[in-house]
Amino acid sequence: MDIYEIRKHNLVKLIGSQRKGACAERWEMSAAHLSQILSDKTVKNLGDDVARRIEVIEGLPRGWFDSIPDDTQELETGPASAAELVKQMLAKSGKGLSDATRQRLMAAAAEESHENVITVDVSRPGLVGDEVWIAHYDVRAAMGGGQIPHDYPEMLQDIRVSPTHLREMGVKFKDHFHLKMITGWGQSMAPTIKDRDPLLVDITIREFTGDGIYLFSHDEMLYVKRLQKKGKGRFKMISDNKHHEPEEIRVDDTHILARVLYVWNGNPV
Repeated sequence: MDIYEIRKHNLVKLIGSQRKGACAERWEMSAAHLSQILSDKTVKNLGDDVARRIEVIEGLPRGWFDSIPDDTQELETGPASAAELVKQMLAKSGKGLSDATRQRLMAAAAEESHENVITVDVSRPGLVGDEVWIAHYDVRAAMGGGQIPHDYPEMLQDIRVSPTHLREMGVKFKDHFHLKMITGWGQSMAPTIKDRDPLLVDITIREFTGDGIYLFSHDEMLYVKRLQKKGKGRFKMISDNKHHEPEEIRVDDTHILARVLYVWNGNPV
């Protein structure tokens, strides 16, 4: 199960026999929005902000929606074989796989489970605490002349990380729910950030908090650049590539969207 299947499963369990319209009203969302999330015919997902809001309203622990449900494996059936588990997985989320791929997965599961059974730890903690999902957005922020931002960024994939490990690497953040991944394009921030490097950003930082690398829009274009304050009303926009000269831009024309915390090539920022 990916993070959205987990959330949907927990949402269905939370609603139970309640009227969906009443739930939607209580959760400050439209009934149509809730129906889209619950439907198997749409790709509408339960996002971070809505999940956290429902948790607060219902008095649930933060991250409850992201916990792997303990009822995904029927306890009374006893331990399941690897082949059976793979078969269940393929039935739920393997519709796009070819027959050849399905057969290879089943064969690998049968080979792995040479004793025919494995025990399933259904009490394993969910993706809260030291294992979290970070959404990767289809936002191409140019490290050169600027990119026209998408009106509605769509998620490409989720990245599973350990907040503890991130902090050990020197990444400073308050809450992992506010971390997102984007992609940098261009060479003007090389060697710190190379073309198409994934970037870890904090989307709660919407104003200048000191010299650093930011995701920001300026003149309707999207950038990833270093910013330095120059006087009251101007920023110095700096490229790490020495072939690109720094520019001065007006603070009033610059809208900070996030701060870059880490480059996924291991380079510090």
